[in-house]
Amino acid sequence: MSRNNGIDRRQMLKLAGFSAAGLGLTAAGCGSGGSGSGGPVTIRHSWWGADDRAKKIQQCVALFEKKHPKIKVKTDFQQYPDFWKKFNTQAAGGNPPDVIQNAVTFLRKYEAKNVLLDLNPQVEKGNLSLDGFRAGLEKFADIDGKLLGVPVGSNSMALVIDQAVYEKAGITPETGWTWDQWYAGMEKIRDGQKVAGDVGPHGVMYLYDLILRQNGKAFFTEDGMGFGEAELLPYWTEALARVKSGIYADPKKVEQIKPASALARGIASGEFTWDNFSIRYSAEGKSRYGLAPIPSSDGMRTGQYLGSLMLSGSARTKHPAEVATFIGFMTHEPEVARIMGYDRGVPATTAQFEAYRPTDAPSKAIEAYETEIADAGVLEPITPHPAGADVIEAAFLRIAGDLSLGKASPKDSVKQFFSEAKTALASN
Repeated sequence: MSRNNGIDRRQMLKLAGFSAAGLGLTAAGCGSGGSGSGGPVTIRHSWWGADDRAKKIQQCVALFEKKHPKIKVKTDFQQYPDFWKKFNTQAAGGNPPDVIQNAVTFLRKYEAKNVLLDLNPQVEKGNLSLDGFRAGLEKFADIDGKLLGVPVGSNSMALVIDQAVYEKAGITPETGWTWDQWYAGMEKIRDGQKVAGDVGPHGVMYLYDLILRQNGKAFFTEDGMGFGEAELLPYWTEALARVKSGIYADPKKVEQIKPASALARGIASGEFTWDNFSIRYSAEGKSRYGLAPIPSSDGMRTGQYLGSLMLSGSARTKHPAEVATFIGFMTHEPEVARIMGYDRGVPATTAQFEAYRPTDAPSKAIEAYETEIADAGVLEPITPHPAGADVIEAAFLRIAGDLSLGKASPKDSVKQFFSEAKTALASN
């Protein structure tokens, strides 16, 4: 799920109404969490991302403080890995930020440690509105009856392709195409243009989750793994064969050009990632890039769901009403959408979706893609993520990468993955 700005593949509709409460137009600074003296209340907001996201969020914060002069927001951001290292230290020390950018992978982990604020009481008090969210997103972070976050945008897995390469090969990906058709297209591209068909998708946990879901399973259950060695071994065995045959890009070349994208550099003609990450390719590359549908096993079920970045509050905050007001503002205020664009995905609420209609080609493609998959009826509920999912995702990516580089056999790689997954689940 969307977690960062897509630094590399490793770190890679119609909506209905909204209310004044959702815009944060409540009596913030009064009641629970108020300063008591009538002076400004200060809350802290932290997120991960690149400098561009930081500049946009700072603009949003300035607008919020102008509209809510009794609430000041102190900000902080890091790159993705550094963000969680710092947050873990802060949480362990009992001083986490009041509001953090969050992702589904971390909800159960921090809920189990009593780190995240249940926002339901703030909804009941009218400090936060859940009206006007896209279907399935209003309860996206509802865990065991607790509302642990509110979505700020939506995204879904897609296949980003080099359109010039695909057109030259005479390949037109269409809704309902199968994995066999996708593979045949990659062979044609490799043989005809001497370009790898894909960067190498076998380390992308969220893609493998879709493949499992297409076949009646899932990567996770609520408290553990949803598949076993019998499923993963043939998948990784096949992947290694594709690396050796040139269907997937040479992993050494992929590593050498980082943080640049192998797709943007012309080393591969496709890459599976979150749809909103696709903006980076046009910025980095010289070709034309588009979003293709996820292939499926039967030409029907893709297993897709909407993912989302979200905002969560700290259970230790002294200002829950102000936290809720700020989160409501960031998710409902139209001007926030005009500032942020699709940096965090397609806006999750009606007010923001209608306030920002993209004019650049990459963002228009994202909007069209999410509208198409919603209209096609392929979206399903998101797979639960147990505590430890973040560690497991990192292990899946790392071990698949080592497999590609020939550091371990598929059999040994699979055993290592499940060993590390077992440890991660037991320790969280």
